[in-house]
Amino acid sequence: MKVYIKASDFNPEIPTVITIGTFDGVHIGHRKIIERLVNSAQQSNCQSALLTFFPHPRMVLQQSEDLRLINTIEERKSILASTGLEHLIIHPFTKSFSRLTAQQYVEEFLIGKLNAKKIIIGYDHRFGRNRTADISDLKKFADEFNFEVEEISKQDIEEVAISSTKIRTALQNGEIEKANQYLASNFSLSGEVVHGKGLGKGLGYATANIHLKETYKLIPKNGVYVVKAMIEGKHQKGMMNIGTNPTVGGTSKSIEVHVLDFNEDLYGKNIEVEVLHYLRNEEKFDGVEALKKAMLQDELVTRRYFNS
Repeated sequence: MKVYIKASDFNPEIPTVITIGTFDGVHIGHRKIIERLVNSAQQSNCQSALLTFFPHPRMVLQQSEDLRLINTIEERKSILASTGLEHLIIHPFTKSFSRLTAQQYVEEFLIGKLNAKKIIIGYDHRFGRNRTADISDLKKFADEFNFEVEEISKQDIEEVAISSTKIRTALQNGEIEKANQYLASNFSLSGEVVHGKGLGKGLGYATANIHLKETYKLIPKNGVYVVKAMIEGKHQKGMMNIGTNPTVGGTSKSIEVHVLDFNEDLYGKNIEVEVLHYLRNEEKFDGVEALKKAMLQDELVTRRYFNS
């Protein structure tokens, strides 16, 4: 799969079959649409392409600070690369881009830059300045500019929307297995290992503090989790705490991973953590010894999880 950071970088010599959307999570509903896209492109001797926008339009138009996405844009790239898709266009979403009229968007952008021969799109798709145009307008443009529109049904679009909502709700409730089932892969967090307060080491459980660069990334509910950490190409077993460390007077939220049977220096390295299972809520224990006892129990349960 080839990735383009703006539409003008994509110069297709043969026509394309395109779908458009955020595709956050790239879950089983999304994969069904992408499979349909890839098959359609093959049957019509075209290239398959997915057009998405970054930053998310809500970040630009509404300056939304409460937006939380299942994937960062880098994670989305990585997952989409495994779907059979040929081209991913990540076009910058700006206020000036949002002011394109529907005709400009279709004629200059979809046809002029992306060479769209067919567009596979949801029945509720809206586009153009102030999102005033809908799929009936797109079909009129299709007749004018000689491209085809294939409508994704209400049932399929609602399945996609429901799946995304269920994934976010499951992650916020600690229902990790349910979220992973919808995703058809394991939900992950990734970032640079930074220096923390060294509290874990003092408790006998040295932790890697993970700094998430992207503030829009959805973080599961506070608590302790069973995880797999990808470190220099190898999966390592571990457990993760998300929360404020209330027993030792912590106030700021952190993501800390203890990698089992591992004592190498990880500072400054980027690691990816796949979240597998929710162990328990974060608690404020009556002192450090009670916390140590709970962490030992967490480790025993984590080891049993992997052994089973």
